[in-house]
Amino acid sequence: MPSFKGEYEHSVDSKGRVAFPAKLRKSLKPEAQESFTLLRGQESCLYLYPKDEWKNVEEKLSKINSFSKKGRLVKRKLLRYAEDLTLDKQNRVPLPSHLKDWAGIDGSAIFIGMGEKIEIWSPEKLDEEDSKQSDETYQDIFEQVMGDQIIEEDDAD
Repeated sequence: MPSFKGEYEHSVDSKGRVAFPAKLRKSLKPEAQESFTLLRGQESCLYLYPKDEWKNVEEKLSKINSFSKKGRLVKRKLLRYAEDLTLDKQNRVPLPSHLKDWAGIDGSAIFIGMGEKIEIWSPEKLDEEDSKQSDETYQDIFEQVMGDQIIEEDDAD
């Protein structure tokens, strides 16, 4: 599994292309063949899955019951706006206008490594999302998600 991590900001050209960060490119498996699936994220960002990781998502989707209303809704919302794409010769990601506009990406884009996928954000939308979370809230969520691996300063005494 690739381990995409870090944050990288690049400008978006007039044709909607943005340079794919070199450090993230180094984490691509050869099986990805510099091919991706781009789709709307759960927040106001885009998800960029390398081809090999997208196959894992498709496998999970194939197990969803398409006869249930919730199953159809999840598949429709996820796949409706999905686009397959490949890096160009200058290692740029072409952002389709309907996805770029939906995510509010204009002059620049921020790539955030998220383990198996990459999020692409408008700097403004990312700031809005970050401002919703206080440091205290983050600590609470971190403890809930990661378990009791955090040692409080008071408990260390």
